[in-house]
Amino acid sequence: MATVVASPSQTQVTLPSTKLLINGQWVEAVSGRRFDTINPATGETICNVAEADEADVNLAVKAARAAFHTKAPWRRMSASERGKLLNKLADLMEKDADNLARLESLDNGKPYTIAKAADVALSIACYRYYAGWADKVQGKTIPVNGDYFCYTRHEPVGVVGQIIPWNFPLLMQAWKLGPALATGNTVVMKPAEQTPLSALRVSELIQEAGFPDGVVNMLPGYGPTAGAAISRHMDIDKVAFTGSTEVGHLIMQAAAETNLKRVTLELGGKSPNIIFADADMDAAIEGAHFALFFNQGQCCCAGSRVFVEEKAYDEFVERSAARAKKRKVGDPFDRRTEQGPQVDDAQFHKVMSYIDSGVKDGARLVAGGERHGDQGYFIQPTVFADVQDNMKIAEEEIFGPVMSIIKFKDMDEVIDRANRTMYGLAAGVWTRDIGKALAISNGVRAGTVWVNCYDVFDAAAPFGGFKQSGIGRELGEYGLQQYTEVKTVTMKL
Repeated sequence: MATVVASPSQTQVTLPSTKLLINGQWVEAVSGRRFDTINPATGETICNVAEADEADVNLAVKAARAAFHTKAPWRRMSASERGKLLNKLADLMEKDADNLARLESLDNGKPYTIAKAADVALSIACYRYYAGWADKVQGKTIPVNGDYFCYTRHEPVGVVGQIIPWNFPLLMQAWKLGPALATGNTVVMKPAEQTPLSALRVSELIQEAGFPDGVVNMLPGYGPTAGAAISRHMDIDKVAFTGSTEVGHLIMQAAAETNLKRVTLELGGKSPNIIFADADMDAAIEGAHFALFFNQGQCCCAGSRVFVEEKAYDEFVERSAARAKKRKVGDPFDRRTEQGPQVDDAQFHKVMSYIDSGVKDGARLVAGGERHGDQGYFIQPTVFADVQDNMKIAEEEIFGPVMSIIKFKDMDEVIDRANRTMYGLAAGVWTRDIGKALAISNGVRAGTVWVNCYDVFDAAAPFGGFKQSGIGRELGEYGLQQYTEVKTVTMKL
């Protein structure tokens, strides 16, 4: 494996294979094409990676179908053995944790300390969680009328196409592979073209763990080619996607026009984070800061609409701006760094255009608003006050380090305003009043509500969205349901 220097830190990072994994073999794309993956901290090329397209998807699906076939090793394997393989993968990831975190930081730009403490650790926990579920997926016996014995079986869906995003490459890979493999499916996965490296390294570890050939096939490539081919493939039984709502529409359309494959989607968000005046203000300010700026603001569930009760509004604005100005932005491999670069040039310019829009629409810029440094895709932590609901920065998902602070008067009003969006992924509420906390939790239409905290994740707790934030749930026992078909068997006695 090659080693590169992750400048400006001079940290050494060992690269994985840069080919496609199909049927247990590392191969070049049928077309022979490759694409560059970029270090967002410098704008320089890290390496180039084989570029999958429809021809490669066809080969991978054929391999996955063969691995899923009734007489294939994966289908003959007991559920407990599948669990052992998932635990072995988790063991190997623990041994390789430092290298995985370095790869994630190099390719994505997130701080190394966060990549190791959060992304790698939570990914390992996810595989271990689903390893424990592998032999506990079971049906029921049902007392139907008459002289019959009736029972249900939960069987794997089959060949699953999975398309993961660039903001949490390792973690989204785990969220997808964990339940799919635990329930006996085979997988064709496309990692994001911006961040293929950690997915390729985990694929090497999957081989080392001893998964049968063809059970997991890894195809770096672009959405309009490899991703579209997965979405419309007639021999893929289900597609799971995490990404933008816009692309989610395209995937549903492709699935509907072909074989009506099952679809689960975890899509965008514009999550309200509601701060009441009676909250622990120190905790609320730091919590709202984390809810927005974590991962460079590149979180689908980011608390990007911060509603603050008018009695506490001025204090909150002043202190939030001060906190943003203290945020350490810079080299992802510097252990003092809190915020790295945006993932690529396109995302950098998209976020900067939203900042320009906020200024133009009359929001009050109280922190940041400019590029940070002169190399890479860094943006200053940015805070807008006096934001109105109809402003572009309050309506659209920015996916960057831009906080919008909005004033509200009472609970009924803020619930109504919080729900005036096509999204419904997450929400937060900060208050010492349990009645207010429950009213917000029950009244806001969102898949997850955090009370006096934010971005608290566990493999056991389901995650997903209402409205156009998605279909289905990931994680927890609910995540297993997306990867099985329920079969009813009725036998005359």
